[in-house]
Amino acid sequence: MELLVFGHRGRAVLFFPTRMARFYDYENWGIIDALKDRINNGELQLFCVDSVDVESFYNQYEHPSQRINRHLQYEQYILREVIPLMHSKNNGNRLEVAGCSMGAYHAINLAMKYPYLFHKVIGMSGRYDLSQNIQYFKDLFDGYHNENIYFNTPVQFIANMHDEHILNNIRNMEIVMAIGQTDSFLSGNQEFSRVLWSKGIAHHLYVWDKDAHRPRYWRRMVQFYL
Repeated sequence: MELLVFGHRGRAVLFFPTRMARFYDYENWGIIDALKDRINNGELQLFCVDSVDVESFYNQYEHPSQRINRHLQYEQYILREVIPLMHSKNNGNRLEVAGCSMGAYHAINLAMKYPYLFHKVIGMSGRYDLSQNIQYFKDLFDGYHNENIYFNTPVQFIANMHDEHILNNIRNMEIVMAIGQTDSFLSGNQEFSRVLWSKGIAHHLYVWDKDAHRPRYWRRMVQFYL
């Protein structure tokens, strides 16, 4: 697995790529350049990781149970290799996690499962329930559902969570979501926002004009939210 690190100190941000994208795409799309002053000034340190979405959620040749299992292997890579690397290169005690599109799913899902690891989570143009058919975005598990899928669907497992220790850890995080007004995932963001409020979890949901599901919008979003 390859990754890119931008910056030498500052707030350490684990940055997940978009759907089936690569670790270098944020640099190619000018999103890193939009933050260059803060990176160069030592305010931000970004860790842009690769993805295995093509082997997990978008692998139509594997049964859905194997798709989610592959995702869980990827999660272990993040927890056991990337996060220790981040700590080794940064003196900060708590990390931040962010992503755009499918990267927002990865960021929010990881933060909700391991809130004690993160100080802040930012999801931009995210989809937080991969098991739904939403317009031309299909259910990535083809109607199949098991415990692993449930516990990697934030809208579902947070709605039924009653462990106050975990909930308090989530409440201590800064949670930011941004979504376009005509984005296919707007209603899903609003539903997730309702779930969070029902659990007493404060957060910010920002609705942008139009679809806002493109790099030119993300270049602006990162300047506001990271």
